[in-house]
Amino acid sequence: MRDRRRDAHTVFEIQVHVCWVTKYRYRVLLGDVAERLRQLVCQVCERNDVRILRGHVAANHVHVLLSVPARLSVSKLMQCLKGETSQTLQMEYPHLRKRYWGRHLWARGYYCVLVGNVTDEMIRTYIEGHDEQPHEEGFRIEGEDAPEGL
Repeated sequence: MRDRRRDAHTVFEIQVHVCWVTKYRYRVLLGDVAERLRQLVCQVCERNDVRILRGHVAANHVHVLLSVPARLSVSKLMQCLKGETSQTLQMEYPHLRKRYWGRHLWARGYYCVLVGNVTDEMIRTYIEGHDEQPHEEGFRIEGEDAPEGL
């Protein structure tokens, strides 16, 4: 079933798979810490109108499949997820604060990929179907000759 969502002037279906890891890949997401992390991720997502479709907390990384509103960038969402979870977990679990004395629970960066039922080939075929004569560069203006050099 498709997860089409609506805002005031937008219909969207944006699903993204994100993954982030603990700094130095330390295996600290165990027991109560993992449980609390799951709660925090759910809270951050709910506050940002993000739906969690699937998720998994491993000992040293987190995978989540999300349905994200069109108005929210993935980078902003990840900033919220990593920042709030790191701060709260270190505040509530002194052994994490001791291990990560620099205040950074998560490694820099994250993995992100958009997920969907439409392939690249399907999109290309759809777009090319609108062109009578496809442009060399693959980006044509309908009804006009493209300027020289495009």
